[in-house]
Amino acid sequence: MLNAIIKTFIVAHVDDTDEHLAQALVYNAGRLAWRMRESGLVTETKTSVSDVVTAADRAAEKFIADALDIIRPDDGLVGEEGTAKPGTSGRTWVIDPVDGTYNFTTGSDYWCSALALVEGDPEAPDELLFGAVHRPAMGYTWFGGPSIPTTRDGKPVRVADVAAADTCLGGYLHPTDFADDAIAAAWRNVAAEFATVRMLGSASIDLGGVAAGELGCWMQRSVASWDWLPGRALVEGAGGRAIRVDAAGVTWSVAGSPSSVATVVDLLGAR
Repeated sequence: MLNAIIKTFIVAHVDDTDEHLAQALVYNAGRLAWRMRESGLVTETKTSVSDVVTAADRAAEKFIADALDIIRPDDGLVGEEGTAKPGTSGRTWVIDPVDGTYNFTTGSDYWCSALALVEGDPEAPDELLFGAVHRPAMGYTWFGGPSIPTTRDGKPVRVADVAAADTCLGGYLHPTDFADDAIAAAWRNVAAEFATVRMLGSASIDLGGVAAGELGCWMQRSVASWDWLPGRALVEGAGGRAIRVDAAGVTWSVAGSPSSVATVVDLLGAR
């Protein structure tokens, strides 16, 4: 059945532009995962009880990867669930088939399908072209990039340029991180400067919220490229700032309004 779905998608989208193709991929991958969840899934753990994977993650990644392999055969692919294909074009599609899998497995609606297209090494791209994120439960699709104004369902969104003290900090810190004095201190120093804090469990949705002005800033340590690049593209396309800084022995990914990001950088003692 999955192979038939992939073939049908390829026929319908083989002539799409990159921009249209990206949005169609995350929309259909997200809907595929959602339908599979409704049919019942077995959850497997990877590194911990909160780091999990399901057959829906793997099917959604296969859907995106197999479609791109035919429609964009010269491009590279890298995905959270193991997809790794070098390309010859210099471009790589970075895939997160289900971002927020723990939420996904518990019945929460706070999860999405996300991807980004980059030129160069996905770990340090020469250029981030765009990101696309679809949240099935809400029906939203965000799309944008540094040179493409970010939209949600085709309507422009904009980062709210507010000071840290007047806005919300989003992100995530693993419970074990609080046992590391340096990491815990860095997090507390930053969080104390914000009006409130939210940890919701999907980096790409969080960063879509930053792009739309719903969160003022976002900060997380040791973020994988598939969790960072789609949302980073949305934030930059909405007039925000997205950077990585080293502090407390780890690399922090920070995105938000220019003023709030500057505050975080100062508090981390990094430039």
